Amino acid sequence: MNRTDRLYAIVEELRAVAPRPRSARRLAERFEVSARTIERDLAALQQSGVPIWAETGRTGGYCLDPSHTLPPLGFTVEETLAVAIALGTLATSPFREPAASALRKVLAVTDERRLEVTSELAARVHLLDDDSAGTAPDGFAGALRTRGVLRLRYRDRNGTETSREVEPLGFVGRGQHWYLVAWCRARDAVRVFRSDRIVALEPTGEQSPHRSFRAEDLDIPYGDLRPVSAAG
Repeated sequence: MNRTDRLYAIVEELRAVAPRPRSARRLAERFEVSARTIERDLAALQQSGVPIWAETGRTGGYCLDPSHTLPPLGFTVEETLAVAIALGTLATSPFREPAASALRKVLAVTDERRLEVTSELAARVHLLDDDSAGTAPDGFAGALRTRGVLRLRYRDRNGTETSREVEPLGFVGRGQHWYLVAWCRARDAVRVFRSDRIVALEPTGEQSPHRSFRAEDLDIPYGDLRPVSAAG
């Protein structure tokens, strides 16, 4: 994790637990750096205007202004459980880190009694993972957001490795596998790349042009594509 990403992640970590403090030592363990590095990062954030202050004492640490955090959520127990299950299904996906961060934020602003009941129910829910599912390289989850052209090293089902430049268009999830849908410049057509077969992924720095993406372009012989909507 580079410093810019770590600074952002520190703010999100403090936001998730606010108004409770987090010690520099615990933050250092969380981000696998020294406590001195964390203190320098916190000082830089404070100088940039982020409302972080230190609380002294044995249980002290660094706090983020509660006005910059989420208000308590009015979720029912069933709604909180549904959110936890939905985010938990992404634990082995390329979106595992943002999903874990989102879950921490939800739990941090959930009423303690409701959280206790939800935790008891969640302990009875299990997900059966497929051991064959591999991991995606860093940068996979953010490929669509950045709209940058990517240089991929890709290994097909026969083990043949190729290098190509692609323009991200979307994602498709099926079971434990996630696929990057992209315009392949080598093929001059839409292609689908399974995340665990992407050996390496590197941004080229070039912004990709706008291209429309239709489910029909994939010509998937099994199942029906169901869009994921952030709208109600």
